[in-house]
Amino acid sequence: MKLHALLGNSQKLDGGAMFGNAPKALWERWLPSDDQNRIDLNCRCLLVQEPDRNILFETGVGAFFPPDLRERFGVQEAQHCLLDALADLGLGADDIDIVVLSHLHFDHAGGLLSAWQEGKTPQLVFKNAWFIVGEQAWQRAIQPHPRDKASFIPELPALLEASGRLERINGTRSKRLGDAYRFHYSDGHTPGMLLTEIQTDDGPLVFAADLIPGKAWVHLPITMGYDRFPEALIDEKRRLLSDLARRNGRLFFTHDPNIAAGRVVKDEKGKFSVADETVAV
Repeated sequence: MKLHALLGNSQKLDGGAMFGNAPKALWERWLPSDDQNRIDLNCRCLLVQEPDRNILFETGVGAFFPPDLRERFGVQEAQHCLLDALADLGLGADDIDIVVLSHLHFDHAGGLLSAWQEGKTPQLVFKNAWFIVGEQAWQRAIQPHPRDKASFIPELPALLEASGRLERINGTRSKRLGDAYRFHYSDGHTPGMLLTEIQTDDGPLVFAADLIPGKAWVHLPITMGYDRFPEALIDEKRRLLSDLARRNGRLFFTHDPNIAAGRVVKDEKGKFSVADETVAV
């Protein structure tokens, strides 16, 4: 099993929105903002290469937005960065066998779509892959709440369903993925978000998605303004961090601009932090 952190495009988003009710004087110590109060964020994906298959966890925001929306949502690159990153490894979109989606917000699933071209409708770029998503997350995408409706891509569910390669998950395992992978669930950010735990030679690694989008959010009280139920999210975060600290586990960060992964540690006062950081795209 080989693991690669890949860039699925990057964004600049409002720091206040990303850090919820935390004051700027606190969060700017971790991530400085520009003159528009925006912080740098990655949309990082994880590629797991097994001897006979390639498994991709999330696809980032991609390049499906037209120029005006790309600017509105702070997407920094016009090209589809994930496809470029795969090409650097000698892979194309058709070499991906499975794509696991924690949820279907555009900054996690937009890379499923081809890059924007005027007059053309975006299409799925991973033409051989199975797509795995949680059933609750799927239902939220097809019937979004007004609070997060703008976070979804309206045409994406129909494209995934029409592919004939969609697996909607209710339990903690997928027969298609196998026993080296199991799912945790989180509802604090969005209903039914899948957090995949991967059994690696270096212990468990959890794709933390938007439960813990980066190193700064390992601090228990820190949540995002985008979170559906911040107090519930903190409880979910405490349970996962406690479990991983006990098992010497690691987190994979999808949005941290500097750190791809790190080991969860807990000090004598019960405070969580990250050690053994992996610096990557």
